[in-house]
Amino acid sequence: MTVRSLILPTLLLSFSTVGSVFATEQTVPDESPGITQQGGDTYAFKIGDVRVIALSDGTVPQDLHKILQGTTNEKIDEQLTYAYQSNPIETSLGAFLFEMGDSLVLVDAGAGNMFGPGFGGKLLDSLHAARYDAKDVTDILITHAHSDHIGGLTRDGQIVFANARVHVGKPDIDFFLDRGNAEKTGYEKLFFDQAIQILAPYVEAGKINRIDETTEILPGVTASLHPGHTPGSAFYTLKSQGQTLTFVGDIVHAEAVQFPSPSVTIVYDVDSKMAANVRSKAFSNFANDRDVVAAPHMPFPGVGHIRKAQKGYDWVPVNYGNREVKKSE
Repeated sequence: MTVRSLILPTLLLSFSTVGSVFATEQTVPDESPGITQQGGDTYAFKIGDVRVIALSDGTVPQDLHKILQGTTNEKIDEQLTYAYQSNPIETSLGAFLFEMGDSLVLVDAGAGNMFGPGFGGKLLDSLHAARYDAKDVTDILITHAHSDHIGGLTRDGQIVFANARVHVGKPDIDFFLDRGNAEKTGYEKLFFDQAIQILAPYVEAGKINRIDETTEILPGVTASLHPGHTPGSAFYTLKSQGQTLTFVGDIVHAEAVQFPSPSVTIVYDVDSKMAANVRSKAFSNFANDRDVVAAPHMPFPGVGHIRKAQKGYDWVPVNYGNREVKKSE
């Protein structure tokens, strides 16, 4: 097997506890076991009478030894071995789509071309595989303003989703669209530069809806803020016919480690203590309520339940279905 050394894209960068980002040269296999090039990936399921489609934006490798905090490399490797994985892990970049009345709603927009060739950027292919086009999307629910969730909003400075209104936490807009916050907080300036580059065209076009409190943004869809990973990290909860699905954004990046050990944080957190508290509370609530959860960095399609385990929690993927359902069922 040949290997290549590369400077990993932004999502794969490591930064110190004071926020100094640096590119880490790593050796990553051209082909890792079990990894192969896919086409446009989709997976459809129902929440009540709403059809939801998981859309893959691709995957990226991540070196957990460099990006996880509050644990040791030995413990990480032990947990990865238990999950039949090894470091670096392959991490999904996911988005979700659902249609309600006249609204076609996209949750997160993938990385676009922000990470360079081969890392993400497959969202539009997956959208087309689901038989939709960017112009069909009316609303985009952004879980937070990191580039792997907003990068697909623009391409070469131009708006990709011309007919969409973008809903995003107001604290994220206030934080990331002000470069002065990089110096104030020590959080890497690159994240601010990227957010401004991606979101500015939508701000200038008047297409941004700033969320500053728990609110119903569409019939049956409620947004709530859960600061920690970013100041404006948001959950979006879809309810239909007594069933509930919550799109949770980045409360988990490395399931083999963070489900059994929810206190383990990641260097991308703006406030790691708050992020850990959000994760612990959310895991407990979802386990108790038995609601369906959609998490973009879980293995595709990233949809399942969270279950209390002997130590920490387990992830239980939704049961796979692939048939035409009769109206009487």
